[in-house]
Amino acid sequence: MLNKSKVEYSLYLVTDGGARDIDGFCKKVALAIAGGVTLLQLREKTATSREFFELALRVKEIAHKFRVPLIINDRLDIALAVDADGLHVGQEDLPVAVARRLLGPDKILGATAATVADALAAQEAGANYLGSGAVYPTGTKPGKAVLPMERLMQLKNAVRIPVVAIGGITAENISFVRSSGVDGVAVVSAIMDSSDPSAAARDLKKLWAGGE
Repeated sequence: MLNKSKVEYSLYLVTDGGARDIDGFCKKVALAIAGGVTLLQLREKTATSREFFELALRVKEIAHKFRVPLIINDRLDIALAVDADGLHVGQEDLPVAVARRLLGPDKILGATAATVADALAAQEAGANYLGSGAVYPTGTKPGKAVLPMERLMQLKNAVRIPVVAIGGITAENISFVRSSGVDGVAVVSAIMDSSDPSAAARDLKKLWAGGE
């Protein structure tokens, strides 16, 4: 059984678009995990339910080979269908309390929070960690308001559960994000758009640890 208290949030990879090229996508995910990714979220906004399900089964096999937990974005049905390690819900998805009840007590439940009030509410409702951002402008969610670093720090200091910063995080700014005191960073493009996902993940992990 997954030990939720020992999950490492330092380098959290969020994916997208895997259903378009499953073999190439799975190879990229495997390389990224081998490079140092500690937690994996499968996010598919355009795939059919069948496509998402089949992709999740493939990705779960890879993640578990490396002993990295698999989180499903938004889709509780997919998380339950493949027996994923957890679920992440946004502000427009299922309420955290409902997701927790349906998911059960033993799975990881993440929630998006951009305010202290949202963070406290999610923690009270049963979230295990928070995803907060966007800390920088990001192409994956164009037009999303940037979360000031000061508010990120306030949010982190207000809760007992881990906080992961997300949004436009790269090798150039990860050290600054780390200085806010958050427990990890969630990245998409910095790894998924790299020609060498393993090296990209390795570099980010080293920078997060305080290396140059």
